[in-house]
Amino acid sequence: MTDRVPCRGNVLGKFMPARYILAVLGSIAMAIVYGLKVNLSVAMVAMLNHTAISAAGAHNVTSNIASNLTDECGSDAESGPPEDGPFNWSEPLQGTILSCYFWGYFASQLPGARVAEKFSAKYVMLFSVAINVVCTILTPVAAKFHYIAMIFMRIGEGIGGGVTFPAMHVMLAAWAPTTERSTMSALVYAGTSLGTVMSMLLAGILAGTLGWESVFYVMGFASAIWIVLWMWLVQDTPSKQPLISQEERNYINSSLGSNEHEEEKPPVPWRRVLTSAPFLAILVAHTCSNWGWYTLLIETSFYFKQVLHFNIKENAVVSAIPFLTMWLFSMLLSKTLDALRARGKISTTFARKLSTLIASAIPMVCLFALCYIGCRRTLAVFIMGIGITSIGGMFCGFLSNHIDIAPNYAGTLMAITNTAATLPGIIMPIFVGAITHGNQTIGAWRVIFFVTIALYIIEIFAYTFFGSGEEQPWNKKQARELVSIASTKAENTPLKQNDNRND
Repeated sequence: MTDRVPCRGNVLGKFMPARYILAVLGSIAMAIVYGLKVNLSVAMVAMLNHTAISAAGAHNVTSNIASNLTDECGSDAESGPPEDGPFNWSEPLQGTILSCYFWGYFASQLPGARVAEKFSAKYVMLFSVAINVVCTILTPVAAKFHYIAMIFMRIGEGIGGGVTFPAMHVMLAAWAPTTERSTMSALVYAGTSLGTVMSMLLAGILAGTLGWESVFYVMGFASAIWIVLWMWLVQDTPSKQPLISQEERNYINSSLGSNEHEEEKPPVPWRRVLTSAPFLAILVAHTCSNWGWYTLLIETSFYFKQVLHFNIKENAVVSAIPFLTMWLFSMLLSKTLDALRARGKISTTFARKLSTLIASAIPMVCLFALCYIGCRRTLAVFIMGIGITSIGGMFCGFLSNHIDIAPNYAGTLMAITNTAATLPGIIMPIFVGAITHGNQTIGAWRVIFFVTIALYIIEIFAYTFFGSGEEQPWNKKQARELVSIASTKAENTPLKQNDNRND
């Protein structure tokens, strides 16, 4: 049974409701996890000894390709001399180091979701950020020791990163009123783009001024402050939160139909879940979208470095700014859609499909354009900025859809789709490394972009035809059966005792 707690009003009084304190801290948590995830993508440009790597692969064919690359997009002289670091990691090894994050990410999804649903999503999120902070701070030591140690640090970060989305889905299912679900979900998950932009900008500045080690020390120690705030200000449900007004608690619980005294979660109806068309539509959309997301999130820095010849500081700025516009766009879109839903102008299904279409069709067109604009750097930056910005639609699209169709199993459903969507994160950096190894040209990147375009087309068709924003019958059926069985047992037990006493 949930412990009853006194209501003392939330800690910020009238300025911010308790549910938005949760959303803001959840957004910061996502920003931290994603920021610590992508800082290596920027820092690695400063960590690598590009001269030694080029010399190691300087066969005749590779030399010719490198020469053609210089002719293709101009000399690197504009950006200054090569910026070399201490590590002689080949392109395939670079891809392995980046992708091994997703090995841990892949493994932790379902266990993290079930722990969050059955015990505490709050502490699962705490674990997620804490392990990322520790592994980030230890990264410089690990990198200098051996690249294998570096791989272990990245796997540790991935384990923590893997539980973030399932845990936050569990918390949103307990805290977000139905008419605010798009806004709160977008606020929380847009933290991933905000963390990306801040990490890329800060990592570029730190690497270019204080050295690559500072990227991990400064960002790691700064992120530790969140742990204290999370422990103090956040609880798993409104019923457990002392820093909330009675009115807000009643509003959330009545909107969600929550029973303050019921803690036992019903078992997952696996067969119904895995044969549900709306759920499978989310699964396909999530997986295909993540390939595009990781292409832009992880590989943008290398595209600007290899093809457009930006230096480390330019690289950080042009890679990061679109993620800021993505954050702003996702906030505006989600608020607009929630307002229209509240007025009955659009359905939840329409809102989710429109958002997902924006997040897939526009990046697809932008990648197609990028294939044929050649070395026009300003135009390339503008087009990629539009593509990355529009991806923000996914936060109030398919990424919020698990809570719509089955709030009782939101964490588990997110874990399943996010596990499948992790595969692109494992495969794609290795794929890019193999395609661009000794062939860092626009033609090589064109292959990468066309593969991404094909997956976006699959996403659009699958989600448009089979997606839904309606709660599915199997979400509550199991719960009703459990309650019915429990009630029957509770009613029969005292009757039998009374009969015995009467006898």
